[in-house]
Amino acid sequence: MCYRRIPSPRYECTGMQVIRDEIKGSRFHSEGYLKIARKLARKGHRIAKHRVNGLMRENSLLSANRPVRGGRKHTHEGKITTDAPNLMWATDGKKFFAGKDGWCWFFGVIDHFNDEILSWHTAKKGSRFAAMEPVRKAVRQQFGSIDKGICSGLELKLRSDHGTQYDSADFMNEMNFLGLGMSKAYVRSPECNGIIERFHRTLNEQVFSVSSFSCLEEANGAIAAFIENYNHHWVLHRLKCHSPVEYRKKYATSAA
Repeated sequence: MCYRRIPSPRYECTGMQVIRDEIKGSRFHSEGYLKIARKLARKGHRIAKHRVNGLMRENSLLSANRPVRGGRKHTHEGKITTDAPNLMWATDGKKFFAGKDGWCWFFGVIDHFNDEILSWHTAKKGSRFAAMEPVRKAVRQQFGSIDKGICSGLELKLRSDHGTQYDSADFMNEMNFLGLGMSKAYVRSPECNGIIERFHRTLNEQVFSVSSFSCLEEANGAIAAFIENYNHHWVLHRLKCHSPVEYRKKYATSAA
């Protein structure tokens, strides 16, 4: 006859304490039990993920489930991730409130390979020129310049939606100057640009919905700190519980 091993009260107490310590010391808010279990394992605390789930549930520490809009999930059959860096980038804008500066805009560029934020820019007006700024920054950082045709001959494409900024002649002319090909998302299909959309949700949950800012400059400080932590420490399940930077470095080592 087999008997189920029941954890001792002392084990339960110790396990709960290290979970609370991890949550308290985390750089992020409302992380799920899988991320907590992974972080604990890295620190030498081998607690099974189902046990972490149970302890967090019993102590009301699980993050709230997000409601599904429209009562159902939209099925997306295509693949938007890539198997190597600098094959597909995505860009998009998001509005946020910054006190005396009112509603402002965040624009970012993300790599579809590892969800790493390559560059970002904020502005009081979400113009076509503000939208192209992080793209120019990302090109300079990755390829050393923003000279004419710097991206020509590369497999790299830039994914965007059909916002007025991205469909404008000025934006398209700048991409043509750089030699950066566009990959437009389908109309009314935000999942086609899901990588940057998912980051925007994380940015909203971790920064905009938990903090208030007196001005754009203050918001920029919080955004900069979060993106630094996100790139180096935010654990992603699809990256086998690595952060974006960890995953990129692991790929570079295996490809060497």
